[in-house]
Amino acid sequence: MEVRSVPGSKKHYADLTVEELRQAAREFKDGGVKVSFFNSGQCKYLLPGTVALRSRQETSEQRSTRLAREQLLFDRREEDLRKSIRAAQAFGTDKVRVFAFLRTVDPAKDMQRIVDVLGPLVKIAEKEGIRLTLENEVACNVARCDEMAAYMKAIPSKHFGLNWDALNGKHMQETAFPDGYRLIPKDKLWNVQIKGKSVLKGYADWIDWAPIFTALEKNGYKEQVGLECHIFGPELIAKSHESMVEMIRLAEKRG
Repeated sequence: MEVRSVPGSKKHYADLTVEELRQAAREFKDGGVKVSFFNSGQCKYLLPGTVALRSRQETSEQRSTRLAREQLLFDRREEDLRKSIRAAQAFGTDKVRVFAFLRTVDPAKDMQRIVDVLGPLVKIAEKEGIRLTLENEVACNVARCDEMAAYMKAIPSKHFGLNWDALNGKHMQETAFPDGYRLIPKDKLWNVQIKGKSVLKGYADWIDWAPIFTALEKNGYKEQVGLECHIFGPELIAKSHESMVEMIRLAEKRG
């Protein structure tokens, strides 16, 4: 299971106390559940000093509040990462997700600044035996596979890899497979996320995952494939089950 927020709560697992983490870890273990991936929101905000691609109407007071919040998140980035690392270790996983900050008007121009911020975070993870997985997210500076590949070259660490969401690339007008997938360094692909609406037929966002599963197998992929359902509302649980059934069917078809 990929872990983010405590069920029935808006509280993130990274914000739990040591004892609360131990209790959660015991509950997972007792339920026969292993944690594959810690879904932190690390660096999913606008990097101070950059200009957002998608601006919004806001009063001067709202803007001041937002800038202060973003600066606070930036200033405590290492502290927040250490909290996510602590939670990941409590759950027995060595993978923590990160982002490349909210997308700016010129992501390529801002890349070096972002690399200069992410680099030290990777060093912290390395010392703790943790692998940081950079997710391609539509709202962030790394959204397409070519951008993912560029960051892997910029930070050539054994503790810095990728969390690939093919649907996010599709939303960036990218042919996620085979074109985008071809660009991804396969030794850096450490997690694959599937949205329910991309694996269940009948949705506009459906993707043919069968050849992707075949390619993953051919390339010797040994990590996890996780579900991030994203079909909200009263059907969430039912559609999550349907999505998992289809993912298992695809995996067994390869066997």
